[in-house]
Amino acid sequence: MFDHVTIRVGDRAATQPLYEHLLRTLGAEPTHDGVDMVEWGDFGLVQADDEHPSTRRLHVGLVAPTRDHVDAFWRAGLAAGLRDDGAPGPRPQYREDYYGAFLRDPGGNSIEAVHHGALRRGGVIDHLWIRVADVAAARAFYETLAPHAGVEVRELGSAHVQVRGSSGSFSLVGGEPTRHAHLALPAPRDAVRAFHAAAVAAGHRDHGPPGERPEYHAGYYAAYVLDPDGHNVELVDHGPR
Repeated sequence: MFDHVTIRVGDRAATQPLYEHLLRTLGAEPTHDGVDMVEWGDFGLVQADDEHPSTRRLHVGLVAPTRDHVDAFWRAGLAAGLRDDGAPGPRPQYREDYYGAFLRDPGGNSIEAVHHGALRRGGVIDHLWIRVADVAAARAFYETLAPHAGVEVRELGSAHVQVRGSSGSFSLVGGEPTRHAHLALPAPRDAVRAFHAAAVAAGHRDHGPPGERPEYHAGYYAAYVLDPDGHNVELVDHGPR
């Protein structure tokens, strides 16, 4: 479902140790830590700047191997001074076996550790919730993306649309919009090109045409389009590695 999701933070030097501490309780260690960013597999932090402001009001659900991991995550966050946003416990409104705990990071994003019987496989991120100014406009954009990224767009309510892959999902819900998130989904090169052409033809804003990005690694091929709320949405093919 997710190739990677990146949030920008106002003070990476202060924020990174908090995330390292939290993710360690879930069994995740950094897979890359450089001057550009820190990553835990499919989840990354980068420094915000004037051109790329901090991410706000994004909800990230992180995979917890067990309920005990959820509890440990929440306790570690409180001990580090993060704000409680929901104590560990069942959330049957999401799934009958759903167990989660919620914190607020220093930038005001909602971070959750979650355990349930259908956790996303092969990643640190289980799901996202993205608040949008216009649910119908957001749905139209992601319906344009869907056939190229191999995902399904489903309406779960008048103000709730879910984009679902074979494993993992993100939700689009009405409210004060999330700001400045970066979301990348995997796709073959022909789908990368087709997505960009279809999105631009539909009136969405180009943010980087299809092409190689060797600054990331040899064979990295991607295209970028801004969704209606200004999020940088990418389809990427890593090529043979």
